[in-house]
Amino acid sequence: MLDLLAERTYRHLFAAQVVALLGTGLATVALGLLAYDLAGNSASMVLGTVFTIKMVAYVGIAPIAGALAELVPRRALLVALDLVRACAALALPFVTEVWHVYVLIFALQSASAAFTPTFQATIPDVLRDEARYTRALSLSRLAYDLENILSPTLAALLLAVMSYDALFLGTVAGFLASAVLVVSVVLPSPQPSGRRGMYDRTTRGIRIYLATPRLRGLLGLNLAASAAGAMVLVNTVVLVRGTLGMGESALAWAMFAFGAGSMTAALILPRLLEHLPDRMVMLGGAGVMILTLLGLAGGVSSIGLGWYGLLAAWVLVGLGYSSVLTPSGRLLRRSASAEDRPALFAAQFALSHACWLLSYPLSGWLMAALGTVPALLGLAALAAVGGAVALLLWPVGDAVAHDP
Repeated sequence: MLDLLAERTYRHLFAAQVVALLGTGLATVALGLLAYDLAGNSASMVLGTVFTIKMVAYVGIAPIAGALAELVPRRALLVALDLVRACAALALPFVTEVWHVYVLIFALQSASAAFTPTFQATIPDVLRDEARYTRALSLSRLAYDLENILSPTLAALLLAVMSYDALFLGTVAGFLASAVLVVSVVLPSPQPSGRRGMYDRTTRGIRIYLATPRLRGLLGLNLAASAAGAMVLVNTVVLVRGTLGMGESALAWAMFAFGAGSMTAALILPRLLEHLPDRMVMLGGAGVMILTLLGLAGGVSSIGLGWYGLLAAWVLVGLGYSSVLTPSGRLLRRSASAEDRPALFAAQFALSHACWLLSYPLSGWLMAALGTVPALLGLAALAAVGGAVALLLWPVGDAVAHDP
């Protein structure tokens, strides 16, 4: 995979992704601790609301961003959005009320909703060979996993010598570094073959998505991944700080375990996908997540929550999570022409985050109102629904793109 970094444009884009994710990871840890300071044991509800606001921005902004990507040079758009994100992050250390957090998160995530699908749609235009692009997807997944490992580790070290407010400054630095790296390269900006109206540009990606059988199956798998991921991202702070009574650095190590499982999957997927179809690998990943949540629920109900049991469960959830999400770019690449990829990636971004829009508040509510075991069982059931949808809607052996 590292041979891809010999290509200058991709190398700079990958570095931009890594530094931005590292900064975002510091903010994730800091937000959890900020929510706990502001709301105590109701931190799950605060984080659930924060993540819901994030998802509303993603679902509402991404399709518009996909249309905008046809009109504005990609490099200029990406740099401007990085600067907006940096400004929002810079204000987070100064908040004193929960609603301040909500407003700033909406601004930051609206910019991310435009940035991420545009960035993702650029990679297959830079790396046109499918085998190289598959390795790039795994490398990208590794970047996310390194964020889940390095960011909490760095956060744990920094928290030993400073308050968590200072972690937000790392987020600002990450976005600024990303902007510098993006502006240093020339990016392809494929243009549509003909003029399209605003409605056509905004809805085209979703129309292609819902007309393609493999992508309808992917939507079900997105639901499964969001259900398991929401249990980790929303409720870990309460499990670690409240149920187990452990310190701030323990939260970072719990997130480290999730990232370690995801990274393991990303490392083996390029070779695995040479021998097994995407459908089998992705459905298998969903099954791992479902069984892990059910197993942890059984363990908690019988002997209580243990620290090492939680770490092991989060490793397995991370393994299944990456197995579902990493190959998704391959499906999107096969399902549209170069000029339609920004719209299709934006549709994936919006629809997948619509699943998170359901999972995040449900996860927070189940944990706050009913407790750990009902939260685990409820989210496992939601993940199972997503897996069943994928099994039914994604035909075995499907390999034909559909573009209406």
